[in-house]
Amino acid sequence: MSEPASISTGIAQRYASAVFDIALEGKAKGMTALEKDVDALEAALAASDDLRTLTSSPIYTREEQSAAIAGVAKKMKLSPTTASVLGLMASKRRLFVLPQMIAALRGRIADEKGEVTADVTSAKALTKAQSDKLAKSLSKQTGKTVKITETVDESLIGGLVVKVGSKMIDTSIASKLKALQNSMKEVR
Repeated sequence: MSEPASISTGIAQRYASAVFDIALEGKAKGMTALEKDVDALEAALAASDDLRTLTSSPIYTREEQSAAIAGVAKKMKLSPTTASVLGLMASKRRLFVLPQMIAALRGRIADEKGEVTADVTSAKALTKAQSDKLAKSLSKQTGKTVKITETVDESLIGGLVVKVGSKMIDTSIASKLKALQNSMKEVR
């Protein structure tokens, strides 16, 4: 990891830890509100170029960022805790770490709920039955509830690439063909 990226991640982790601890003190109601806020912020960042620009561009002053993020938080009906943290981040010119903070919060919330996310890439979209069967199988292996995030990549030809935490299982035809090609090169 590059130094600026690790600094950003460190900053994001500290903010995420503070927000998570405050939400945890609020018991289930605080955790539910935090999860809702994280979902809303993630969706807003994905959908709005203006919001991404506001959080990452150095041309906005602290005051402009603070006013804009307060307006966004009010419009999105974020919890007071999340709105306050966003305001603090704006005043400290730390809004650029918002995506990393959201990712860190997702991880903390999942740990608290006993969940793990599996990133699944397949050549074509999985059916509901296939997705459920895969989630059930992964749940047995991990001992946690598995939430599947699915991506389609036709270049895999067939099969799956499953990532759960630091483990990856690649059963794609494309990787098998590549392995076969490599072994044929060794024979020559």
